[in-house]
Amino acid sequence: MNRFTHGIVVAAGAAVAAGCLALASAAPSGASGNARAPAAVTAQVSVSGVMSPAYVAPARTLRYGMSGSDVKALQQRLAALKYYPGPVNGVFGTDTLEAVWAFQEVQGLTVDGVVGPLTGHALVSPRTYQARDPRGGALRVEVNLTKRVLVLYQDNKIALISHVSTGGGYYYCSPNGCRYAITPTGSFRTTVYLPGWVTVPLGEMYNPVFFIRTAFAIHGDTYVPVNPVSHGCVRIPMDIAAFFHTMVKTPGTPVYIYR
Repeated sequence: MNRFTHGIVVAAGAAVAAGCLALASAAPSGASGNARAPAAVTAQVSVSGVMSPAYVAPARTLRYGMSGSDVKALQQRLAALKYYPGPVNGVFGTDTLEAVWAFQEVQGLTVDGVVGPLTGHALVSPRTYQARDPRGGALRVEVNLTKRVLVLYQDNKIALISHVSTGGGYYYCSPNGCRYAITPTGSFRTTVYLPGWVTVPLGEMYNPVFFIRTAFAIHGDTYVPVNPVSHGCVRIPMDIAAFFHTMVKTPGTPVYIYR
């Protein structure tokens, strides 16, 4: 994997803010915790043949670590709805867990990663994510800090929905000074993409797509829990970070961040 020093990031235009990465901590059971970069994948969220004639809610409660044909059907349903469950292989792994989180966040359900009766019913009749500004651009990214999701639009249609972890709101100090861990809201555009691992004062970020100079980015991280924990950047799961940059144009794609 490629690695870039902080000095290279500075050369790209401006110093990367120390606030983009929280110090790594142990991932909870089932959460992202694999420090290895994912293998290259295509930027295709939908899987060929994912839609069965009619999705049927699972008869049993599905959760992380389980496997079976009902898990495969769940993965197919999530992919058809533009969530990324990872390989459609019938194994409820981390990728599927994070896709369930995102689905539950959009549906306004308890975000526990468990597909019980309520989540199963919502999968049968899901609520469509409502764009903040449908006229914001045919190709655009919306980040909803309240729901904790990123929604990517291509041709004004949802192409990807991902769980995110953003600024945790805590006060911290770094070599660049002290501040609150806040993800800025507003209208931005992608500025720079840097491949591989990029080193910043408080850690690393994977495949960052910056949207405020080289200060704030949407990037992969090995720790993307349910709660907001970053110093300000928008963290996405590693499996999605492997291809997210191929689905947007950099520079120039509008990025809207709101609560």
